[in-house]
Order: sequence, then C-alpha cells, then structure tokens
Amino acid sequence: MSQARASKWYIEYAAPSLGHMHGIDGIIVSRQTQFQKVDILKTNVYGKALALDEKMQSTQEDEFIYHEALVHPAMIAHPAPRSVFIVGGGEGATLREALRHPTVERAVMVDIDDQVISLSREHLPEWHQGAFDDPRAEVISTDARKYLEESKEIFDVIITDLSEPVEEGPAYLLYTREFYKIACDHLSPGGTISVQAGSAAHPFLLAFSSVYQTMRTAFPTVRGFSVNIPSFGLPWGFTLASKGVDPLSMSREVVDRVLAERGLSDLRFYDGLAHQGIFGLPRHIRAGLDSANLIIEDNHPIFTYH
Repeated sequence: MSQARASKWYIEYAAPSLGHMHGIDGIIVSRQTQFQKVDILKTNVYGKALALDEKMQSTQEDEFIYHEALVHPAMIAHPAPRSVFIVGGGEGATLREALRHPTVERAVMVDIDDQVISLSREHLPEWHQGAFDDPRAEVISTDARKYLEESKEIFDVIITDLSEPVEEGPAYLLYTREFYKIACDHLSPGGTISVQAGSAAHPFLLAFSSVYQTMRTAFPTVRGFSVNIPSFGLPWGFTLASKGVDPLSMSREVVDRVLAERGLSDLRFYDGLAHQGIFGLPRHIRAGLDSANLIIEDNHPIFTYH
C-alpha cells in the first residue's frame, strides 16, 4: 500500500518552471523582518528547516553536510587558525563548526538580522548547540561589510554563510569585487576565505561561476568545490580562496592528519577522502566556471534564482 501524500507542500523554485517540493507538517514561525522573510518549518523528511526569502538555508537532517563543507576545508588549509570572522550564519551552526577547532581563540560572527539570530537561538538549538554562548564567540548584529570597512582587525579565516547574491536580497554587496578586496585586506598572510556560492548544477551555474570569477580578482588562489546536500535538491557550490596553501595540494593523508591533530576525526561528512571528492569537479562544471565572464560589482549585481 502506498503511503499517503503530504497534505501541505513548501515549494522552492530553482527557476520559474522548476521547483523542489518539501512536504511539511507545519510552520513553527513565519516572520517578515526588516531585511527578509524568515520561515522555520517542520518538514516530513528533513525535520526542522530554516528558509530565508523562500530559499532553503539548512535542515535538521542534513545541515551537518553544508556546514562541515563550508567551514572545515578553509580551517584546515590554515596551519593554526586563531581568529575567525563569520559573515551571516544566523543559525549558529557555522560558528559551532569553527569553534570545534581548538586553535581558535576568537570567532566574530556578524549577521545583519538580529531576528534570525534570536529565532535560531529559540527554535534551532540543534544547529547552534550553545555556540552563541561560547566565551570565544562575539555575536554582533550589524552590516558585516561596514564592520570590516571600519575595522583594522586581521583574521586567519573568513567564512561567508549568506543567502544568494541577488540584487533584491540583503546579501549581494557581500559578494562583489569590492567586498572581496576588503576581505583580502583583512586576512593574515596565510589566510583563507570560504563562500557558499549557489547551485553547482548545470544549467544553474550563474551564481557559482560569477562568485568564482569575482573572487579571482582579489585572491591568488581560488578553488571551487561541490557538495550534494539532499534537502537543497541540487548539488551545491562553494569557493575557497587562499593567500597560502592551495587546497588542491592537500592529500587525503594530510587532511586526515590535521583533523586528528585537532581532535576532529569524528566529523560526520568531512575527511580526507571527502576532501578529494568535493574538489574533484566534473569536466562540464569546471568548464562552466572557467568560461564565465561576469564579475559581480557594487553597481553590477546578478539576477538569478540560484
């Protein structure tokens, strides 16, 4: 006997004629903040889920894949990351993963939307797991770009965990050539920066390829990688830029050794073999990244669903 279908559906559109559907049990909270629409949902398959402006950000069942991929390749590419700057990441899971590295003495998380932070504190404890209250954490609600522009601080790792870089969203000025120059100036000599960059599925590569090419204007080494996050419905792209170690030069054995030295051998997604796999982009995706010619600038955003 076939199972009954969900009575309510949440549809995330990848394009006007293409969507990904989640059956939901209900809406925990739905709120329009000053900056964006925030929905915390209870899905049938993936548990609780956070969506911003009707784009799925993470779900209870597979958020570990997204956050481990976003954080740990950049962290292990630095020999001893002591200071971390997180742009966005309101759920607190990016902060959680960064603080797992025992070398970290200070992690500054700046998210412009304090309501996302407060709602995550209350409704998404599985994500932050107390990271907001770690004594090494500084959680600030302001514009992250303005924070860096007015600061002389230098960080070992910068992680940007933001919604997609579309003009009408609150985040696109944190994906531009101008911002990446600011970020580069705030990185230590061996510093790294990790960015979520949108869909890594053909033919929806506009955001990924644009972010990749834009970062190449500011950093000496930029590498794209891709991860399968089931709740997103499409492979997802990330970019990692470095002023020091090229992540492609890190062997399986080196990655596993660094993780073991830092007490991180128990990660659920990321290890040396996974590192090799996520940076092994298929040929047509590599060609799409390399052939792109759109640079995101303050006065030149991109228009894309992903």
